[in-house]
Amino acid sequence: MNEQATTRPDDPVRGAPSPDVLLTAEVFDGEPGCIAQARALADRFLTRLVAEWLAVLGEHTRSDLMLAVSELITNADRYSHGPYMLELEGNAQRISVTVYDSSTALPVLYSPDPARLGGHGMEIVVALCDRVTAERVPVGKRIRAEFELST
Repeated sequence: MNEQATTRPDDPVRGAPSPDVLLTAEVFDGEPGCIAQARALADRFLTRLVAEWLAVLGEHTRSDLMLAVSELITNADRYSHGPYMLELEGNAQRISVTVYDSSTALPVLYSPDPARLGGHGMEIVVALCDRVTAERVPVGKRIRAEFELST
């Protein structure tokens, strides 16, 4: 992906999210179990979003978001040399999953190839969500996957 790459160029540019959002974040150090901990954080976040914000999750939204979290955290764990942070932000209209890590190398988005071993993480994330951006930031890079919710 290039800097500030967008997966769906035909989508209109989205405005800034509402300042009224549910937000949670956690830093992980790469120890065994981090991916499961990140998924548990995402599950608690979705439960709160539904209960407190009356968000309506589509039939596959929870599983799609959990898989995106798994893939993004796996990539951060595999390719960065330091702690990484998972940030979840949402309201009744959208959810964003953001991962910050210490590597400045932006992810590579390969063409689909079922014969290729590995390198499918970002391909999966792009297929699951409505928008993906990747950009360098002072700490390394930030990858954000956005999910639009039904209203």
